[in-house]
Amino acid sequence: MSILEEISENLQRGKAKAVQELVRRALDEGLEAQTILEKGLMSGMEIIGEKFKNNQVFVPEVLVAARAMNMGTAVLKPILVQEGSKPIGRACIGTVQGDLHDIGKNLVRMMLESRGIEVIDLGTDVAPESFVATARDQDCQLICCSALLTTTMGSMAEVVKLAEEAGIRGRVKIMVGGAPVTQAFCDQIGADVYTSDAASAADAAAALLRAGRETEKQGKQEFRSPAR
Repeated sequence: MSILEEISENLQRGKAKAVQELVRRALDEGLEAQTILEKGLMSGMEIIGEKFKNNQVFVPEVLVAARAMNMGTAVLKPILVQEGSKPIGRACIGTVQGDLHDIGKNLVRMMLESRGIEVIDLGTDVAPESFVATARDQDCQLICCSALLTTTMGSMAEVVKLAEEAGIRGRVKIMVGGAPVTQAFCDQIGADVYTSDAASAADAAAALLRAGRETEKQGKQEFRSPAR
């Protein structure tokens, strides 16, 4: 078993100290920080995400795996910053106004981070204006709204409306989720993506960001192309 596989295996088991030590050892052996992050830490967290989607592991296992990933990432972060490594995108996340539940929101945040996405966590009871202002001022490509109470779901519609009024809908995708939320509700309010679990949310977010990067890249190439 390679050291990257060891990192992945120990992360899946939630062995945070072992993960931290293995990450240090991998660096000492000359492996690049980005490789360790992608092939060791993120690989292990993706496996946990798939198992979570398939009900093979549950919230406690995801939380301890995420803690192990955070400890491993803490070792790599200074090196990644020094090397100029950048996240694939930025999201702001929060539980909507009137709702204080945060377990689902926290799971989504952890999964997003495990996919290389920078996350601004706004916490719970977040006003629609705060989602939109953060996305605008912090240059977020994603707004992620969570709700557990049916009585607070209307705040998600307000986020979509305010984002449109602020003129940022062209560059910001809005994701919604939580126990009472459905695809029909997502379509009704004009949000972009609904997912039923944290792992699916991370998959969808990563896909949106990569698609956005490709569109931006193509736009730049067209702009630079000489007129015919």
